[in-house]
Amino acid sequence: MTILPGDPNPLGSYWDGKGVNFSLYSHNATAVELCLFDAPKGAKETQRIKFTERTHDIWHAYLPGLKPGQLYGYRVYGPYEPANGHRFNPAKILVDPYAKAICSIGDWDDTLFGYEMGKDDLAIDQRDDAEVSPKSIVIDHSFDWEGDRPPKVAYHNTIIYEAHVKGLTNKFPGIPDEIRGTYAAIAHPEVIGYLKKIGITAVELMPVHQSISERHLVDKGLTNYWGYNTIGFFAPAIRFYSGKEVGGQVKEFKNMVKELHKAGIEVLLDVVYNHTAEGNELGPTLAYKGIDNNEYYRLAENKRFYYDYTGTGNTLNARLPNVLKLIMDSLRYWVLEMHVDGFRFDLAAALARELHDVNRLSAFFSIIYQDPVLSDVKLIAEPWDVGEGGYQIGQFPPGWAEWNGKYRDCMRDYWRGADSVLGEFGERFTGSSDLYKNDNRNPTASINFITAHDGFTLNDLVSYNQRHNEANKEDNKDGLENNRSWNCGAEGPTDDEGIKALRNRQKRNFIATLFLSQGVPMLLAGDELGHTQNGNNNAYCQDNEISWLDWEKADQDLISFTAKLIAFRKSHPAFSRKQWFKGKAVRKKGVADISWFLPSGENMSEEHWNTGFAKSLGIFLHGGGIGEVDENSQPILDDTFYLLFNAHFEPLEFVFPDDKYGKQWSIVVATGSIEPGDKKVFACGEKIKIGDRSVVVLQSPRQ
Repeated sequence: MTILPGDPNPLGSYWDGKGVNFSLYSHNATAVELCLFDAPKGAKETQRIKFTERTHDIWHAYLPGLKPGQLYGYRVYGPYEPANGHRFNPAKILVDPYAKAICSIGDWDDTLFGYEMGKDDLAIDQRDDAEVSPKSIVIDHSFDWEGDRPPKVAYHNTIIYEAHVKGLTNKFPGIPDEIRGTYAAIAHPEVIGYLKKIGITAVELMPVHQSISERHLVDKGLTNYWGYNTIGFFAPAIRFYSGKEVGGQVKEFKNMVKELHKAGIEVLLDVVYNHTAEGNELGPTLAYKGIDNNEYYRLAENKRFYYDYTGTGNTLNARLPNVLKLIMDSLRYWVLEMHVDGFRFDLAAALARELHDVNRLSAFFSIIYQDPVLSDVKLIAEPWDVGEGGYQIGQFPPGWAEWNGKYRDCMRDYWRGADSVLGEFGERFTGSSDLYKNDNRNPTASINFITAHDGFTLNDLVSYNQRHNEANKEDNKDGLENNRSWNCGAEGPTDDEGIKALRNRQKRNFIATLFLSQGVPMLLAGDELGHTQNGNNNAYCQDNEISWLDWEKADQDLISFTAKLIAFRKSHPAFSRKQWFKGKAVRKKGVADISWFLPSGENMSEEHWNTGFAKSLGIFLHGGGIGEVDENSQPILDDTFYLLFNAHFEPLEFVFPDDKYGKQWSIVVATGSIEPGDKKVFACGEKIKIGDRSVVVLQSPRQ
């Protein structure tokens, strides 16, 4: 085979129609060999090519005549000196960090580890792992996007649906069996039609980067179902691919994005740039560890060991130029080549760490801020990691939104009847100005959620007081102990009709609260169905009926209720403001854009907010006080609304405020009983009695 010098850029493998350019970064390597293979598993190494060209720590070569579908890996030479941070081992085939597609790992084998198993990690293992190592794939980048354009849904109009590719589609009705659980299934008209029906504007997919299940899970008969264990930051996971063509997962993913975009639905990716699947010093050697351990990971003072801000054994060193470049190149690739619309960054505080401190102005955020591609997409932080000082909610820069864990905790506490939460309820309901306003951010910086993949589902939140994670085979010690949940009187399934009715009402209370709050709502896929994980609050390793949504048992009434709330929110800009409430009078009537009332109809004072037992209130939203303009510079106006929240364990009577707030009120949403039940329209000064633990929304025409 002819071997030409090639170019250092772009990194990775690139087919230009005539051949393939290969390039790999390694600062400390002494030699690099490209290895070609004839099959993903049980592979035979058909050729080994030593790179002779090195440009600024990038090793490269060009192979004329090579085509897409070619399997390859690297052998990288250098010292095996763990105490100095070096773990080079040319007996191990390494994944290309810039590979656009990767084959599945073979069966776990001791040869995948760079050291001799059963000994400490100081003794090198010189057995060849070519037969079982994952292989990189050369791909054809061409694809007919048919003029695809990003939907560009404004943040304040966004409805996020957090979903797992397989969990959402594996049992979805009307999907051909051969594509269940895949990108092709999400692109199917049945799935897209459902998303449109309930009003979703953005699907946030749990990790779709190529990941690997940890050996200890596989040995237990489990798998890393969630996928927060990345090995390839450019490669769509092959486990969600329905076809057989080598490397075809790339085109199937692109087609999924194209079809969702046709329906006006954005695609957001949950990305894990804080660590890799190689674990700590006792983990396998699959890619970065063997390419240049010192140049990819945050190493301790004793460089044999790793700083672990992620709970996974290692932390990528986002302070180093090559790692920053890797992350930025990956992000741009997913936007420019794969057409995704934004990202949710797992454990984002780990990326912000300069030395040991979390610094929101670290190089990572500075580079994104000035990047013309990435600064124009949705950027969402999970604003914490497991290290000291890692809870950084409200501390990310302008341009970033954040998963608002304080919103989740407050709303859970409120509806389970905790004391002294009413004041915080007001902050969270109005967009968490205490977290974001002083930083020149808007309410849309708050991604509001009640549940997410990590923790109880909505059904389980109202059905269990304790975690029940026995299926994870960790003696029920994994997952959070404190879930701020309430089982409504019985642990798990029950035949008690009163408890079942209360649970159904509580689910609707949470959904109503989520979609009536200012900020950006995120719904966990399956919550609208009543999906249960049987009390498992950490189902990361459950690739089975625990995690797959059971559409045959779906609560159709709850789906309809959710769709109604989403449609209601979309129809009324009073619930999706771009700017903060001012709390000041609007025009001549002296009515503020928002007002708070006791059940008696009296305006709330500071003393009332601080009353420990208070669990019920009325909220007035002035539709004429939005103070914003539309795309045609016309004032945005809406009707006026009166929201009644009763988290008390008994029914409560509410009095409507005087007529300057509204002369006539009509019920538009109700999660519980209303007495008398046949009365739908109320006048100022009248009384309405609503059931225990319920929400009622009333509407008054624009005046």
